[in-house]
Amino acid sequence: MKKVNPIRTLSNYSPGLLRSDLPSGLSVFLVALPLCLGIALASGAPLFSGLVAGIIGGVIVGFLSGSEISVSGPAAGLAVIVADAITKVGSYEVFLVGVVLAGMIQLVLGILRAGKLSSFFPDSVIKGMLVAIGIVIVLKQIPHALGRDNDYEGEFEFQQLADGENTISEIYRAIETASTGAVVISILSLTILISWDQLAKRGVQFFKNLPAALVVVFIGVALNEFFRVFIPDWYMGDTAHQHMVQIPTVASDKPWWSIFTFPNFSAFTDPQIWKVGGTIAIVASLETLLNLEASDQLDEQRRVSSTNQELMAQGIGNMISGLIGGLPVTSVVVRTSANVFGGAKTRVSTITHGLLLAIAVFAAGSLLNYIPLACLAAILIMVGYKLAKPKIFVSIYKDGINQFVPFIVTVLGIIFTDLLIGITIGAVLGILFILYTNSQSTIQVTRQGKHIEIKMLKDLHFLSKPQLKEVLQSLQPGDQVIVDGGVADFIDHDIFNMLYDFKEVAKAQNISYELRNVSKFKRQLPKVEPIKEVLLG
Repeated sequence: MKKVNPIRTLSNYSPGLLRSDLPSGLSVFLVALPLCLGIALASGAPLFSGLVAGIIGGVIVGFLSGSEISVSGPAAGLAVIVADAITKVGSYEVFLVGVVLAGMIQLVLGILRAGKLSSFFPDSVIKGMLVAIGIVIVLKQIPHALGRDNDYEGEFEFQQLADGENTISEIYRAIETASTGAVVISILSLTILISWDQLAKRGVQFFKNLPAALVVVFIGVALNEFFRVFIPDWYMGDTAHQHMVQIPTVASDKPWWSIFTFPNFSAFTDPQIWKVGGTIAIVASLETLLNLEASDQLDEQRRVSSTNQELMAQGIGNMISGLIGGLPVTSVVVRTSANVFGGAKTRVSTITHGLLLAIAVFAAGSLLNYIPLACLAAILIMVGYKLAKPKIFVSIYKDGINQFVPFIVTVLGIIFTDLLIGITIGAVLGILFILYTNSQSTIQVTRQGKHIEIKMLKDLHFLSKPQLKEVLQSLQPGDQVIVDGGVADFIDHDIFNMLYDFKEVAKAQNISYELRNVSKFKRQLPKVEPIKEVLLG
């Protein structure tokens, strides 16, 4: 059983946890940096808007979050919605009003306790989402690892809008145009990450304390500079080239606050902007709740996050992000996974990554632009592999077909469409499949010669109708049948009518047919008093 998260603020934070949280925060920062920029680019928004959203998601949402390990920031799942909304409302400044409104709606949803909606998604679908995201991360990062960067970082759709390719064809193109320098950096980075992880697991203190991601970045930069001097053909370029991290820098003749864009509130009464705000609120809330469920499954301490507190935190974060020019924020699985696998224990890791993003924007942008995307791709490939290890497939298959089918449908749906469509397909088919398989165990048929007992093992809903109808149609003349509904407190209207209508069929076919304790409703269910939620911390 999961235990309730004991930390809701930083008041009882132990300094000893910094040994885990600071290195993890650094790892998440390195992962989040290109993602923030890539999602802003895909959204048709200023590049700074992605970094602003990343800072808000890390520092503000991280502090207020209902989870200790969830990491928030701009989400790839909203990129198309944002790009379309900016076009429709006419300017980014007007769009920002919609982001503020989305935050207000999320805050109200949290106050109204709408977080319970996440409980309606089966575990098999959540696990499928995690595995699918892991596979997509690996597939999407292979081109970057090979030096092909036609598509933006953080893109999750199978059909790529940026270059007209799809996930599979992009890998083929990347192999055709592979850069030797990128391949060398990627292979060396992966080797270091795998070896570092193994040595850390063996308890070697040096490898446990020093983040492998930081080592990979330093080696990637040093190796690329080595190529520049000694093997120019392998050189991946400098800050002016696409394969490097590209943080925009604040112009020297402008104040630091010039990076912020402010909303045009003259559009506040426009119905179109309210529609934009509502759409963002719904999609961002759904993605956040699903990611929160997923993060709880990743959490080694098995803590339970407060979904309502998370919605309120996201609402406040989106209001602030919209007010200062940032993209909408949600809880994001990629960054959360990097956080967990980086060894994070508490929200300090999330806050640290947000502070590092702020430092990158205001102080170290020009230096970070020397990082090749190949070494960051290697870091993400390792995160993806850990999310989608082969043993996960084996484990879920062993849980039974009723768990494996929704799981694999979700995995394939996300890989070959995009995150939101894939989750929707997986959830709908998963729920229907679970309902169907559960309906197959509602009745028990026992035959001893001509004596047949049809016993109801639980309540009968409409999905049990085909199975029961097949049983009744299999009866033969001369059979002596007893239908026992003693256990069922509820019998679906159609099934109830079918059982009673079969009396005439039985008489015509010379079948002895008796109904025992069969009625639509036998007794009222006891009234359950709502449990009052206790807010911790």
